[in-house]
Amino acid sequence: MRGAVAVREDVRELILDATERLLVRYGYAKMTMDDLAREVGVGKGTLYLHFASKEEVVLSRIDRIVAQIVGELRAIAARKRDAGARLREMLAARVLLRFDRARGYAQSMDAMLAAIRPGLLARREKHFAAEAAVFQELLEEAARDGTFRVANPAAAAQALLIATNALLPYSLTARQLGSRRAIEERVSTLATLLVDGLRSRRKS
Repeated sequence: MRGAVAVREDVRELILDATERLLVRYGYAKMTMDDLAREVGVGKGTLYLHFASKEEVVLSRIDRIVAQIVGELRAIAARKRDAGARLREMLAARVLLRFDRARGYAQSMDAMLAAIRPGLLARREKHFAAEAAVFQELLEEAARDGTFRVANPAAAAQALLIATNALLPYSLTARQLGSRRAIEERVSTLATLLVDGLRSRRKS
């Protein structure tokens, strides 16, 4: 079985899947590369063919989650709908997709990953930049067709992310996160205020 798994082309994805399960089960500090190898069903050497360290495995797993979020944002942005409706949905998605991923952890994400904080913060900056680029594209489109009047789409995109960052689950435990419905209501209210603010500057 171990050999069969090791030769699969998607072994890197299997490692990241297993990392998610072990983070929920043990947290970062208690998870080991030996645990990960057993969970995947490969030798530990196979892990090191794909990742240099436990830190790199976990950061790559975060990269994959954010890539999925950015992909969802792009899919929403590409829909044939009013720009305001798309923007509201994108703002909700960037919060709720992270919320859904954080609910299984006993600790907050920041507490669990405190040992790799420098690498985590560097990654997070890149992740936010990737998200901001998608929002900027939508704002530029809406500015061209007159839906919004945005003097600086890049700055406006950054502001939208900053406004919703307070709702991201990084510093909260599963208990502190509260219900999904409550988070959904908060982000919906905030998104509506932000979109209405952009529309209020529309050309008459």
